[in-house]
Amino acid sequence: MINLTVTAVVFGVVFLAELPDKTALAGLVLGTRYRASYVFAGVAAAFAVHVALAVAAGSVLTLLPQQLVSAITGVLFLGGAAVLLFKKDEDEEEIRKPENQSFWKVSGAGFMLILVAEFGDLTQIMTANLAARYDDPLSVGLGAVLALWAVAGLGIVGGKALMKRVPLKLITRIAALLMLGLGVWSLWEAVTG
Repeated sequence: MINLTVTAVVFGVVFLAELPDKTALAGLVLGTRYRASYVFAGVAAAFAVHVALAVAAGSVLTLLPQQLVSAITGVLFLGGAAVLLFKKDEDEEEIRKPENQSFWKVSGAGFMLILVAEFGDLTQIMTANLAARYDDPLSVGLGAVLALWAVAGLGIVGGKALMKRVPLKLITRIAALLMLGLGVWSLWEAVTG
């Protein structure tokens, strides 16, 4: 059974954390050069792989004592908030143009770019933390993958317009504050639990 509250919380946190990430920019660049549906198919598949790995890692953490899991996730959330607050602006990455516009070439390029660029990324670590925190892999996985797909879709279709209207610093600060709140809450549970 999917817990819609957990799914919504995960969606919000991962969505805000991923918006200022390099992959939104990569999706934007790919989307301006190639057929959007082909790009999205490859990017979406790569994000699904990353979420599955993160949820599996987070599920393993649930085997540890709850106070220890709360302490670990609290520290990791605080670290994630610090990374968001203190990271420098990311430059556009060079994206190679496939020789032709076939579905497999374009989606493969999108898949490989995201698979490599996102491995061990902040949102993957956050997803593992959230899976450990809520002990609900299906709800966490669904929220995370929908958030990542939404950011990819926005990046591919309308990233330029969004970034012109919403300051990237504001998005980053909101995501950092949410992570800070989750970190403090997790540490509070570790101390009082």
